[in-house]
Amino acid sequence: MAVEELLTGEGIAAKIFDDRAPGVPAGVWEVRVAQEDSVRAEALISANPVDDELTQIDESHDLDLVTVFRSAGSGEIETMSVKSILESNGIYAVVVGDSRWPNLPEEVRVARDQATHAKRLIAAALAAGPAAADEAEASGET
Repeated sequence: MAVEELLTGEGIAAKIFDDRAPGVPAGVWEVRVAQEDSVRAEALISANPVDDELTQIDESHDLDLVTVFRSAGSGEIETMSVKSILESNGIYAVVVGDSRWPNLPEEVRVARDQATHAKRLIAAALAAGPAAADEAEASGET
């Protein structure tokens, strides 16, 4: 890790801890130094900003998730089928809903820049109906 290398290169013993370590929040990495080195370490880090993908955030909205399908509250099977169709066509999809309340609708969401393609795939699958799904499954079994 760049921060650890920076500090070690300046003679400060530094250790990296992930979120499995006590006191480290989920999804976070920490670089820890001895208390007597903390002021110097902070100064070095401030004077040498790390240039990586975590500091170069893409502010575009192309990856914002948008809803492309909403179930009629008929349960998880319908939304999981739509998700499978999208992912088999290379579109990562997320199901949003609460499985504890199967009578409430669920949503399938994709990145904004893939929404048009996803909606076309869903429409084609709905138009083809269950018979096309059975046919596709049967052709894969031979």
